[in-house]
Formats: sequence, C-alpha cells, structure tokens
Amino acid sequence: MASNQEEEVLGKAYDGRLMRRLLTYLRPYKWHVAVALAAIILKSGLDVLGPYLTKIAIDKYLAKAPNSHSWIGDRLSQRPLTGIAEIGGMYIGILVFTFALEFVQTYLMQWTGQKVMFDLRRQIFRHLQQMHVAFFDKNPVGRLVTRVTTDVDALNEMFTAGVVSIFEDVFVLAGIIAIMMKMNWKLALITFAVLPVIVYATKIFRDKVRDSYRRIRTAIARINAYLQESVSGMLVLQLFNREKRAFNKFSDINASHMEAFKDAILAYAIYYPVVEILSAVAIASIIWFGGMDVIRSIATIGVLVAFMQYAQRFFRPIQDLSEKYNILQSAMAAGERVFKLLDTKVEVTSPAATKHPQGPGRIEFDHVWFAYNVSASTGGAAAGLGSPGTAQSTPQDTQPDWVLRDVNFTLEPGQTIAVVGHTGAGKTTLISLLMRFYDVQRGSIRIDGVDIKEMNLDELRSRFGVVLQDPFLFSGTVAGNIRLGTTRIQDEDVEQAAEDVNLADFIRTLPGGFQEEVRERGSTLSTGQKQLISFARALAHNPRILILDEATSSVDTETEFRVRDALNRMVEGRTALIIAHRLSTIQRADKIIVMHKGQVREMGTHQQLLAERGIYYKLYQLQYKDQEIGIEPTPASAHPTVSADD
Repeated sequence: MASNQEEEVLGKAYDGRLMRRLLTYLRPYKWHVAVALAAIILKSGLDVLGPYLTKIAIDKYLAKAPNSHSWIGDRLSQRPLTGIAEIGGMYIGILVFTFALEFVQTYLMQWTGQKVMFDLRRQIFRHLQQMHVAFFDKNPVGRLVTRVTTDVDALNEMFTAGVVSIFEDVFVLAGIIAIMMKMNWKLALITFAVLPVIVYATKIFRDKVRDSYRRIRTAIARINAYLQESVSGMLVLQLFNREKRAFNKFSDINASHMEAFKDAILAYAIYYPVVEILSAVAIASIIWFGGMDVIRSIATIGVLVAFMQYAQRFFRPIQDLSEKYNILQSAMAAGERVFKLLDTKVEVTSPAATKHPQGPGRIEFDHVWFAYNVSASTGGAAAGLGSPGTAQSTPQDTQPDWVLRDVNFTLEPGQTIAVVGHTGAGKTTLISLLMRFYDVQRGSIRIDGVDIKEMNLDELRSRFGVVLQDPFLFSGTVAGNIRLGTTRIQDEDVEQAAEDVNLADFIRTLPGGFQEEVRERGSTLSTGQKQLISFARALAHNPRILILDEATSSVDTETEFRVRDALNRMVEGRTALIIAHRLSTIQRADKIIVMHKGQVREMGTHQQLLAERGIYYKLYQLQYKDQEIGIEPTPASAHPTVSADD
C-alpha cells in the first residue's frame, strides 16, 4: 500500500479549466499584465528587425543588388557610409528600446507574480485555519507545507516566466515566419521542412519530462513530510538509537527525488542537441539552396544572410516554448493539488443564521453518538444510525466504530464536573465535540437550550478557556503566549493571570521577565512551566467555561500541587469541565462522570462513587492501593473486574 504521504497522480498535461481558474488570480493586476503584454508585443516586433536591417545593409550598400527596395531602405541615405551609420544607429536604438521593454515586462511580471503568491498563500492558510481537526489527522504536515511553499512557487514561475512570456515566443515566431515568407517563400519552406521532426522530438520530450516533473513533486512532498516528522521526533530517534535507520529511509526518499531529476536532465540533454542539429541542418539547407539561387541571381546575398540569422532565431523560441511547456506542466500539477486543497469542503462551519444563547451557560449533552470514521455531513441515515438494537442496512465494512454511545449529562452554571475513565473511553472526544472540532452524528449538544451547530463558531469557542494535556507555545515572548494577540488583555491582566496560577515568581526570575523570548514549542521551558503558562493563558481570557484536559498528567508532584492550587482559583465562580487520570485533582468536583467504552457508566460525587464500589472505586484502588482509603475493601469476587484494557 502506498504511503499516506504519497502524492497522488493528478490531472493531465494541460487543463483549460484549470488554467482559466489560475488566470483569475491575475485579475486584480490586469493593468500590470496588460502593460507587460504590450511591452512583450513591441519587443517581439523589434527582435525580428535585426536580421532585416542586416539584409538592407548588404543589399543596399555592401553588395548592391538591383531592384532591392524596402520601406526602411528607401528612407535611408544613398551614401554608403551615411546609410550604414544610420542602420547602426537604428540597431543600437532598437537594443536600447528592447532593454527598456524587457525591464518593464520583467519588473511588472515579477511584481505581479509576488502579489499572486501572496494572495494564494494567504488564501491557502486561511482555508487551512477553517478546516476541521479530522482533516489534519489525515494529511501530513509536510504535504500541507509543500502546498504553501513548493507548489505556490511553481505557480509563481508560471506567472512570471510562463504564460505571458509564451506570447513573446509566439509573436517572435509569427514575425519571423511572416518576414521569411515575404522575402523568399521557397527558402522559408526549406527552413520549415525540419519542423515535423522537431515537433515529433518535442512530443517525446514533453512525455518524458511530464512524468519526471510529477515524480519530482511527489518526492519533494515526501521529503518535506518525512523531514518534519523526523526533526519533531529527533529526541525519540536519538533515545532509541534510530538515527541510522531514519537516515537510510531519508536517503531512499531523497534518492527517488534525484532519480526523477536525473530522468528530466537526460531528456533535456537529448532534446536540446537534437534541436540544435536540426537547426544546423536547416541552416545548411539554406546555404545550399540559397547559395545556388544567389549564384543564379535569383536571390541576393542579403536575403541569404538574413535567412541564416532568422533560421537561428526561429528555433530558439521553439526551444523556449518547450521549456515554457515544462513550466506550464509543473504549474498544472501544482495548481491541481492546490485547488484540490482549496476545494476540500469545510465540514464544520457557522450557520448562515446564528442563534445567541441567553443564559448563564448551561451545557447539555443529549443522547450524543459519535464515531470518527463517519462524516457528520452524511447524517445519521447514511451511517446506518437506526435505533439501538435494530438491524443495520449499512455494509459491515462501513459500520461506525462508535467512540461515544448515547452520552447524557448536564453541566449546570457554576458547577465543576470531572470526567474520568480508562484510556480510550471517549473523555477527550467530549471536549472536541463541545468545541465543534467535530460534529456529532446523532443527538445534540446545547448551551442554554441552543444547539451548538446553530451558534457562530467564534462566539462558541470564545466562551471556553481550554488547557490541553500537551501545552503548545508559540515563538515569541512569555507575555505574548499568554495574551495570544487578544488586544483587550492588558499587561496587568497578563501579570494577574500569572499570579493566580503561581507562575509570576518564576517569570520574574527570567532575564527578560514577561518579555523573555520563547523558542519554538517552548523548548527552553520545562513541561510544568509550559503547563502553567497554558493555565495563565486560559485565565487571562476570562472565559465563562473552563475546560481542563489531563492538565496535570505530565507534571511532577511539586508542580501538581501548584497546579492544583491554581485550579482551585481558576474554577472559582466558573463552570468547569475537568478530564483527569489523577483522581486527586477532581475529588472536590460537584459531580464526577465515569466513562467506560464510550458510555456514561457512573455519575455522582467522589464519596458517592466510592460507596458504589464500581468502576470509579476500581480506578481509585489502582491509584491508591498502598494508601489507606478509609473504606473496607470488598472481595474482588463480589464485584465485576475492570481491566486496564476496558
């Protein structure tokens, strides 16, 4: 089976629909493109004048030919020295003007390309921000980074050196063909005789590089994905001495990139010499047949020399067009991948008409069913969600793997509820559904009687302050990580939040205090310090509802006591939902919910649940088996056993 990091083969060599969509990004800059296009047209016209001036100089002054007339030549001086000087001046003037046009065209298209890159990358990043969490579970970070970097670079190359520049080659070819046909149509046809062979060689070349470029893009995406994963997990690689194995795997991926490039290089190495040889054959034919016409006085020396120059210039745009085709092909593949990402449906969105809960913040889970392998948009019927116990019509291989099953509970305003249970019981899923990272397939979650699917996402999430098990810090300052760009949070609010979570004393010992720089992911801070910063972050935003997901599971005992003290301050006067493995942190909760295999199995206070001697009692015994718990132990045979795997 292919790796999930493998890029799928997409699209065809050229897609008009895709190109039209790409060109829409030029609309805001249409005047810049129009000026650049005008500069290209003028430059193309000037580029084809050079050999024609050479013809005039030879036929009018150097080797005078009878009946040699032209619109330009008839307006030059009859004196050879003066006339040649005029032609030289025109040649220099054309070069200077061509330089100016080239500057205008290059500057405008490069500027436009950068603006398009800016717009496209901003659109992609904004789209990524709107995607639901499940999307990032399925797409490696390296692949997404490739979309924003390498693929956008390929599109930029198309805009700056591809689409508009193709016009230059086309106009130059058209101008050369027109002049050659006007000067001597027989020699022109002799020159064009090698075109079928060049077209055939170009087709073979295109087919070869098409496959190579796609393999190159695939390899780049795999390199980015593997590199991101390996650097992030470097500590584990070194701890388990896996550097050599990781290096060998990276070498294999890198080798696939090199092999793809080698195939492209081979195609170039063969194609360009073939075109050069064919152009040389065309020039030799011109010399042979044109020379005989000159000897027979059918053609002039000036025409022969001009044809030789035009023949050289004629095949250069053909080579350029082949190169532009490669750029275009690369951009087509990149554009198709980018648009596939942009066209990925945002499954969790705010409704068109939103409702605003009016109340103190009562949260209700009402018969909630959820499975990660079922899209919420398919609805219950599509997933085969009949009543419990009824037959399902859905094929066996598409049956939902339920993470939550008919979950019912209510979190009253100002109440602290704790959720406990074995790993995989569905505790963290409750938070993901409450924050609408995913949508339920059946049932509903309501705040003050309003279904959260009917609320604006920003308003919904602004009600919560969340502290996760693995705290994430961004590059910046300590204060910046607490504030997270929220302008209403002042410096004194940041400091007060740090005081409330027992973090201020530590921050003041730092050389920069609250302005101390935090490196990527907070690498210079301990896990406990990062966790306390996460607590301060949640508290500084003054949320109505506080959610703590295993907030003390990865800290030492001393830090746990500090965190526990901070918890008591944070939950005071707030509604709180706490998920915990350490039962010591939730014994004072107003209500404890015990999850088991996705279901609510027990509910009550700490003392009530201990008295029931069920699952919670077993969990408590596992954590405090060496301590006196103040309750007579019950023989194991008298109660059902709950294994760690349940």
